[in-house]
Amino acid sequence: MELITRGKNVPVTDALRDYAAKRLGKLERYLGSLDQVQVVFSVEGDRHVAEVTIPLNGLILRGEEETGDMYSSIDLVLEKLEKQIEKHKTKLAKRVREQGLKNLVNANNLALGEAEAEEQQRKIVRTKKFPLKPMSVEEAIMQMNLVGHSFFVFANAETDEINVVYRRRDGNYGLIEPE
Repeated sequence: MELITRGKNVPVTDALRDYAAKRLGKLERYLGSLDQVQVVFSVEGDRHVAEVTIPLNGLILRGEEETGDMYSSIDLVLEKLEKQIEKHKTKLAKRVREQGLKNLVNANNLALGEAEAEEQQRKIVRTKKFPLKPMSVEEAIMQMNLVGHSFFVFANAETDEINVVYRRRDGNYGLIEPE
């Protein structure tokens, strides 16, 4: 497992890096070997925030926790990630039962694309690239909730088009499809 650590307003000590590596190494029992784990530590006043991002074959696990102690933040973000993994595995098992293993394998073997950023009037200060995996609307909603964002761009497996799901203010979800 390659652990990439970064600190904002806090030096990343060897003890902190070792503790994060030890605790996050426990996720390998759920996911097998992890290629890369990104951890960002930040301190603002008495707020100690640990943010962990784990890219997995088209899936991104992300957790962020804030406490008064960085070690506690790491422990809490680990618990959050374990819950996300359990939820994802349960959904996959249900999907396998419903669609059959053969259909699931065929869907995962489709080619992945990349999303292109559009030019805007404002200056682009950050660009993210991610694999664009064909998935159902329900799976896209699950992915959006796993990464903790209010929207998610995905390739719709049913229509082979790029769609966006988003969380509405009333707590429901919306879907944007091209005409």
